[in-house]
Amino acid sequence: MKRILINDGIHPDGQKALEDAGFEVVTEKIPQEDLMTGLKAFDAIAVRSATKVRTDLIDQCPNLKVIARGGVGLDNIDVDHAKSKGIAVINTPAASSQAVAELVFAHLFSLARFVYDSNRKMPAEGNTNFKGLKKNYSKGVQLRGKTMGIIGMGRIGQETARIALGVGMKVIAVDPFVEQVSLNIEINGAADTEVSFPTTSMEEMLSSADVISLHIPFLGKPAIGADEFSKMKKGVILVNASRGGTVDEVALLAALENGTVSAAGLDVFENEPNPRVELLTHPKISLTPHIGASTMQAQRNIGLELAEKITAALS
Repeated sequence: MKRILINDGIHPDGQKALEDAGFEVVTEKIPQEDLMTGLKAFDAIAVRSATKVRTDLIDQCPNLKVIARGGVGLDNIDVDHAKSKGIAVINTPAASSQAVAELVFAHLFSLARFVYDSNRKMPAEGNTNFKGLKKNYSKGVQLRGKTMGIIGMGRIGQETARIALGVGMKVIAVDPFVEQVSLNIEINGAADTEVSFPTTSMEEMLSSADVISLHIPFLGKPAIGADEFSKMKKGVILVNASRGGTVDEVALLAALENGTVSAAGLDVFENEPNPRVELLTHPKISLTPHIGASTMQAQRNIGLELAEKITAALS
């Protein structure tokens, strides 16, 4: 019987699907420092973002046939080396796209109407400074009619665009691998309308967007740094629910201070699980602890997609 190590957890329905397919599934976590020995007894490993599967670990586990990532990003796996060894590398890009896109808009609506800050201050000041808070929070903006720039038009970028269009925003997209974006917009559960538009350059997007959302992997350096901030419209809102490091956090703090960025929503950070204190305490930043894909529905979908792909790869 082939053995699968689920090292960072899986939804019970995903585990059941693997067991029903005839695999032995082990969900007891093996600490990173013990994987070099422990993983040798398995044919496959499934991880999230916590466990790292690097070259040295791959080389020490000749029985390994599959490395599966529950989620989209593969930055914790040495993908090319694994593939050179004949190991299948799997992720689940379809399962959590909607969840991440909805979180982007949770941040956006919260930032546009100061909900994130009101929720901090109303418990402390609502009974003594109600009129003052009302005055402060009465300067919000509506998203309808605003231009949203989306960096990366994979599944998550597309889902974000669908919501933006539904809200009444204009969408401009940047993706070097996509020339034309075509989206089916569902109304009442049925594909009703197709919307198409070409992608544009980063420079054009930066100068035009009222809101910018990133949906790209970390490729070794920030996609948004001081130079990109200098080209943005004054007062832009930035949301990052992709990967820590895709936005230069020092440059972001500077852009918030000089007014280039009016507010930011962050779900990911360079130094997870220890984000910069300056970000956590900043009055113009809405914060979540990397929960983009962490809804009950998304976790079930991830588990089932993992099970399907692992089963196919080991068959």
